[in-house]
Amino acid sequence: MPTFMTAQLNVIPQPDQWNVGKSQFVLTEQTVIAANRAAKGEADFLAQWLFEACGKTFQVVDMSAMPAENFIALSASKKGSDLTEESLKSLPDSLRKRALQADRSRYRMNITPKGILINAEFDEGVFYGIQTIRQLLPVEAEQKKLKLPLQLSTMLIQDGAKFTHRGLLLDCCRHFMSVEFIKNYIDVLAYYKMNVLHWHLTEDQGWRIQIDKYPLLTEVGAWRTEKDGTKYGGFYTKDQIKEIVAYAASRHITVIPEIELPGHSSAAIAAYPALSCTQESIHVENEWGVFKDIYCAGDEYTFEFLENVLSEVCELFPSPYIHIGGDEAPKFRWEQCEKCQRRLRQEKLKDEAELQTYFIERIATFLQSKGKRIIGWDEILEGGIPADAMIQSWRGMEGGEQAAKAGHNVIMSPTSHCYFDYGLSSTDMEEVYNFNPIPASLSIAESSHIRGGECNMWTEHVPQETVDSKVFPRLLALSEVLWTYPEQRNYSAFNKRVEGHYARLRALGISPGFPKVPVKMTATRKENALQVELKPAFEQVEVTFSLAPMGNRPGDKILKYTGPILLDRPTLLMAEATLSDMRYTEPMMWWFEPHMAMDDSLQLFYEPSPWYTGGGAKALVDGRLGSNNFRDGAWQAVQGKDMDALIDLGTSTEIHELETRWFMYGNAWIFLPKSVEYFVSENGKDWKSAGRVEGKTDEKAPGEFFEPFVLKRINEKARYVKMIATNHGVCPEWHDAPGEPSWLFCDEIIVR
Repeated sequence: MPTFMTAQLNVIPQPDQWNVGKSQFVLTEQTVIAANRAAKGEADFLAQWLFEACGKTFQVVDMSAMPAENFIALSASKKGSDLTEESLKSLPDSLRKRALQADRSRYRMNITPKGILINAEFDEGVFYGIQTIRQLLPVEAEQKKLKLPLQLSTMLIQDGAKFTHRGLLLDCCRHFMSVEFIKNYIDVLAYYKMNVLHWHLTEDQGWRIQIDKYPLLTEVGAWRTEKDGTKYGGFYTKDQIKEIVAYAASRHITVIPEIELPGHSSAAIAAYPALSCTQESIHVENEWGVFKDIYCAGDEYTFEFLENVLSEVCELFPSPYIHIGGDEAPKFRWEQCEKCQRRLRQEKLKDEAELQTYFIERIATFLQSKGKRIIGWDEILEGGIPADAMIQSWRGMEGGEQAAKAGHNVIMSPTSHCYFDYGLSSTDMEEVYNFNPIPASLSIAESSHIRGGECNMWTEHVPQETVDSKVFPRLLALSEVLWTYPEQRNYSAFNKRVEGHYARLRALGISPGFPKVPVKMTATRKENALQVELKPAFEQVEVTFSLAPMGNRPGDKILKYTGPILLDRPTLLMAEATLSDMRYTEPMMWWFEPHMAMDDSLQLFYEPSPWYTGGGAKALVDGRLGSNNFRDGAWQAVQGKDMDALIDLGTSTEIHELETRWFMYGNAWIFLPKSVEYFVSENGKDWKSAGRVEGKTDEKAPGEFFEPFVLKRINEKARYVKMIATNHGVCPEWHDAPGEPSWLFCDEIIVR
């Protein structure tokens, strides 16, 4: 008897329309694959996949030889690869643009008792229909142990993508990734109907692409010396790049290379110091952050170098777009550089922001001569939008709105929904699923410029072996966001489909993570202590924990969580969660210090950054302290401003000691306060300074850490306590981003 396939449509992304019938088609070893010329490549792909799935060879024939039954028929009107700028150059601009931006994803699939028919205008649509077939088959097909014959329910599917740009950015600079790893990601992207791999190939921490004219880029720029003295790096040869690009093209994925300029260029400058304003030797960076040495905008050698590099890049990548970065380029060197200032005067530019626009427009003009257009991060909007540039909006949605209103195409990648290097505590799968790439403020005509979106996998803290658990299953959510319309989406139904895809992901060589943080921590005041609860987010999640005094790592005493934990002293709590064969790999560590001001009335005289609220209005008096990661959700922050807060203790209280804790990470523009002054008052009107504390650490200190600002021996009776922390204002002259507004990060106001 044949295996029976249920009628449930466990497909991601969800098809546009479908109708399931009551009959069945039986897939057997004798099923014939028929295709016309335009779909022949897809027929070969399907035959190879079926061979791997069940070990049987399937015959591929021309459509004219298709049998009357027991067939899979693939038909396309044209191949998308035939539509190029060159092939369409005889058409008027409006028709050429329309042809190049045509929706190539649509397909119609009809499963009848006699056979499966997939029809599409483009071969790309046929390919997506094949991915739908793959997902309709049982997971054993991906596990390469499919048993035939197999029954498939009859159905009619009409499907296509809402957005034409559906991508993943993979940063192979901070951490290098193997060719095999990248090809596997291309396979999985195709499986979920994504069509762009944005390949980040140059950075401060490593140059990853072979350039024949400049061999030192890979001999020097591809390798950094880590702080422990070890060498780290690697690069892709031209043959490897061609292999990856061809592999992607066979799966209808465009590989868009990113060659960063004018900033994030330390590795190139380390190889060729003449590219910088100072022409001094520097090293390939082994720190994360933003650095002041960038390409010199006043020296013709810079443009000669970049044009030579980009000429070789254009030969390797058939993509119509080259991503040129354009983000986080401090202008300090340009401000101090005689050649850059001369260029600014000669070109009658107002400031260094316009000099960056000049720089990027010049590169864009060169790339146009090669038949390419540029994509840049939203910083390239500053100083004027370069002609014909596509904007990738990452600092929220505003840059994308601005660009769309000016008639430029846009890729949406806001940190709020699309930065997969952020932990699940910042952006879980549901938040990704609720993302709408089209801002409500845009008109219908303006909305047409939102071409799609990308999830960004930056790898400062993510080596290759942990990328899977960061990207999956969140990528599945974005694939559906970029394929379907918002009114068709339902998170609860989607989440149930995802549960059925974990086994598929593993069969595809992926080790997925959790869709959300598996444990929700809540801490509430109970007299002078904190009651901490660890609530599992899923059924059958097992939670264990350990406790230690503040400042120590938890010991060997691992306890199974069964109920609330009462803490009456400074404590580090560390928890682990396991579900079946999955273990949550992100650290779940919380630092607590119960104190007398917990949960008291708190008034802030500043607006916390929406990205760093610390957990809400009472974040500074919740008893929870921050870790050495300023993104852990416990730190509250402001940029370029002081922090001024007032606590009402409710009654007059003996106060002996006050403490605030501040984060320091100069590379991320986070500095200790210049000073913190504490005030006390009985009535909230008449204030007395209890004392001022200044930081003990040099502002040039490297690394990430926090420092307490403690005022001891106060011995005052007061109902009200006020804190005023003075911001540096801007990053100092010696910094890699001098003049940029600096951050203050605070986690708690502790009253003892």
